[in-house]
Formats: sequence, C-alpha cells, structure tokens
Amino acid sequence: MKKPKSMALGTLVAIAILVPLSVHAEEGGSGHYMPGGNASFIDELPLQPGLAIANYFNFYDGGASASRQVPVGGLITADLDATAYSDTILAFYKTPLELLGGNYAVAVAIPYVWMKVKGEVTGPLGNTFTKRDSANGIGDILFYPFMLGWTGLGGDLRSDVRLGIYAPTGDYDKGELANVGKNYWTFEPTASLSYMSSKIGLELTGFAGMDFNTENHKTDYQTGTQFHFDFTVAEHFPLLGGVIGIGANGFYYQQLTGDSGSGARLGDFKGRTLGIGPVVSYITKIWGKDLAAEVKWLPEIDVKNRIEGDYLWFKLGMAF
Repeated sequence: MKKPKSMALGTLVAIAILVPLSVHAEEGGSGHYMPGGNASFIDELPLQPGLAIANYFNFYDGGASASRQVPVGGLITADLDATAYSDTILAFYKTPLELLGGNYAVAVAIPYVWMKVKGEVTGPLGNTFTKRDSANGIGDILFYPFMLGWTGLGGDLRSDVRLGIYAPTGDYDKGELANVGKNYWTFEPTASLSYMSSKIGLELTGFAGMDFNTENHKTDYQTGTQFHFDFTVAEHFPLLGGVIGIGANGFYYQQLTGDSGSGARLGDFKGRTLGIGPVVSYITKIWGKDLAAEVKWLPEIDVKNRIEGDYLWFKLGMAF
C-alpha cells in the first residue's frame, strides 16, 4: 500500500482534545482532556511545512445514578443527565525550523460549546432539589506553543512531543451546572508514537499525556494531576481513489493525585474512565488539496467518580 500524500494532514486531528465539555469533566471528575480525541496516525505531525485548517464536531450524552455524587460548579450533585455538542475550528502551522533533528510547529484551536444539564443538588442544609441549566459560547482556547516531531523507517514511523496549554477563556459561573469553561489553566505535555506500514496498511498508534491544573479560585478547588493514554489499531486499504481505514480506538484515563482545597468537599475524588469503540477514516484529495475525515464512536465501559456516557466524533480537515 502506498502512503498517500494526504498523510501530510498529520496534526489536523491532533487538537481534538481541545473541546472542553464541562458537564462531564468538572472539577472532581476530570479535566480538559477529552477521551479518545487524539489517538490515530492523522494526529501525528505532517511531513511538510505549511498551514492546515480543520473542524471538529463532538456529541456527548451521559448520566450518573442517584447514588453517584459529583462536584459540579461548586455544587454537590447526583442523578446527573448531561448532553453537549461542541464545534471547534483550529489553525495549525508547521514551520521549516528544525530542532534536535525534528520539525517545530505551533497551533491554536477555538471551541464553541452548547450544553444542557439536569441534576439533583444538595443544599447547605442538606435539602435536595432538581436543577436544570443550559449554556453556550466559546470554551477554553487551546494553544500549542511547542510541537516537535520526528520520522523514521521511510516515513512509516512517526513520533512527537508537544505542550498544550488550555486558557480559561470560557464563561464560568459558580453555582451553575452548565459551564462552557473551567476557570483554571491546564498544562498538558504529551508524547506519541505511530507506526503505519506503507506495505500492508497496518496502523499502531499511541498517545500518552499528563495534565497539570491550576486552582479554580471561584470555588477554591484544585483538581489533581491526570494521566491519559489513547491508542488506535487499524487496517488501511485503497478505496474510491483514496485510502480508507477501519479499526478500533480506545482510551484510558486515571487521576493520579487527589483534589484539594476548601471546595473539594468529597475528598480527593480521583476519577477514572476506560472506553473502546470503532473508528473509520478516509483520506483523499479535493481541488488539489489534501483532505482527511474521521468518524468514531466511543462508549465508556468502566467509570469512577464521573458521569458515564458515549462520545461521537466527526473530524474534517484540509492542508494547504
């Protein structure tokens, strides 16, 4: 199998983690990381310098039982029901500058988020009432000031290191269940390794990262450090003038250190989630430009201290 030129799309999906769905990833449960958002060969850095523009759409639907308490927006909630849509535009530029034998790149991504959340809230006197909230607006913007990638085995093997910085640009109101921002910074170093055989089309890709969070001063809540690992196993073959990939994408997320601060009323509240599902990608050329698309469905199958649901992703990008 010949490797398509549109592999130069590389990082078009690399910023898929940028969509901050606060309804399922509020302080006690998770952070800015989005499960399964950054996992396949098209998330690797491109081969050639240049500009790339992409759009990512994500749908999430999840819930938590009445027995599972989750801290959201400074409130202790249970029986949560959350639905969120998000659409993200990113601009990526790979420079011709080389450092340590690798190529340097930068990126920025801006998400717009819509959400509806319902839950049972416990008041200060122990009383419980039903609360419904909705919100929409620009979420927390993700910056990549540093990305550095290497290639080997004639382009079949790729690796990179990157630093993502989530800025608290989205609106956040204490006492609300639905917030499009988190009101704290996250620094996310990530490393990846991807093998894509140009002969038999086999793909093995993995991304591992750590999230270090600052304190949310509105709620006096310090979210602990998180580890996450995403992977893809897929087979790629020629179809309809392009290359189609079919396989499985999975993720593992674990909070390593506990939450702290006066707002952490449920203790360290370490979260965990695990999921796996199908992924389909397609790479071709249109109007002489490289075009890539990806669709994936990721149900969560093992969840602790967060709501449980399903992620649906659609990603589309073009390199210029």
